[in-house]
Amino acid sequence: MENTIGKLNKYFRMKRYAMYIITTIVILSIPFIKINGNQIFLLSFDKKQLHLLGIVFDMQELYIMPFLVITLFVGIFLLTTLAGRAWCGWACPHTIFRVIYRDIIETKLLKLRKSIQNKQINPDLSSGINKIKKIISIFIWLIISLIAASNFLFYFVPPSDFFTYVLDYKNHMILFAFLVGITMFLTLEIIFIGENFCIYICPYCRVQSVLYDNDTKTVIYNTKRGSNVYDKDGNLLDKSQIDGECIACNKCVRVCPTHIDIRKGLQLECINCLECADACSSVMDKLNKKTLVYWSSTNAINTNSNIKYFRGKTIGYMIVIAIVLGISLILSQSKSNMLLNINRTAESYKILDNGDVENHYTMLFQNTDNKPHSYYFRILDNDNILIKKPSESFNINPGEKVRKRVFLYTNKNLYKGDNKDSIIPIKIMAYSTDDININIIKESIFVYPKK
Repeated sequence: MENTIGKLNKYFRMKRYAMYIITTIVILSIPFIKINGNQIFLLSFDKKQLHLLGIVFDMQELYIMPFLVITLFVGIFLLTTLAGRAWCGWACPHTIFRVIYRDIIETKLLKLRKSIQNKQINPDLSSGINKIKKIISIFIWLIISLIAASNFLFYFVPPSDFFTYVLDYKNHMILFAFLVGITMFLTLEIIFIGENFCIYICPYCRVQSVLYDNDTKTVIYNTKRGSNVYDKDGNLLDKSQIDGECIACNKCVRVCPTHIDIRKGLQLECINCLECADACSSVMDKLNKKTLVYWSSTNAINTNSNIKYFRGKTIGYMIVIAIVLGISLILSQSKSNMLLNINRTAESYKILDNGDVENHYTMLFQNTDNKPHSYYFRILDNDNILIKKPSESFNINPGEKVRKRVFLYTNKNLYKGDNKDSIIPIKIMAYSTDDININIIKESIFVYPKK
């Protein structure tokens, strides 16, 4: 029995650290992963593009963004309903940063804190040596914050461009300002604000209060075995007044990063890190008893049954996510490899000496494919309107835009006889001369002067 409980003591802590490592590797790696030469994820304000799983969406194609945002929020609702603030305790970058700074830099490396098991006592800075250590810890974290800030910006500026822009910071002051600002924010927030960010600033803890139900998996103190340790007025009972298995060692309180007592019941500040469960297990091991703090649900503990994951609320969230992802997939398949904008010039028409009528346009062609193409265009369903300029196809590199001055003309009489300029609807099909599957059709007008 001792061996079984001993394994349980290490379960949450080691699994949590493994999750921190996996999350860190994934977040650091995503900006460097490419599919067909495109980023796996990139929201570029510079190039006005969204890269998603190797597919490039131009600003005009960002109709997919609302569906991605809906998926994100519904996914958060689903996760919170299922496992509470599991994201906060197991994968949130803020939590990972605090573990690195508090537990590794301050405690393990510089010995400013005596133990990672006591998070209630701040480092003693009364001595000169500790003040120097604190300065060193700030400097170390400042470097890590710079790396983290750069990695965050990689999601908006690809690494290949990022370093070029930073070296030429005088011409990219906005990017440089963001880099400095995010670095300083992370430094000040992680070192001086700490878990107060989770308690008072992060909106997620407020969201969870309306998403929890009695089947939500969260950190729970078993009052049936441990007994209540607070009276009706919220005052902590004396050890002799506790009629249960809790021995009032307070290890679960000292180890809590958000400074709460899990024995009070569910609290918004709890981030489901399960530090208290591990602390309680380490004490109960010695008594050959199971922990009094579980990662379970209220109904599961009250009925001594398994957690009910599939219920009306969670199934509904899953259905919504499936529908939204399905729509996103369908829309992504209809993505065009070229874009075309047509604007008429201020001059409606021009009458030439030979009697021909010209209309002038500005066409913006964009190659959204990952390889170069040659483009041209033609007028559909109207043989009376011809192309005068440009007279031949032109090449556009991947991701580039080319603005073309276009002259259309007619040598036919298209006047409709209503004593005003005649408006003739036209359809223009732009296409790739080297790939018949790449084409797009736009509507415009041709103006012919009154008689």
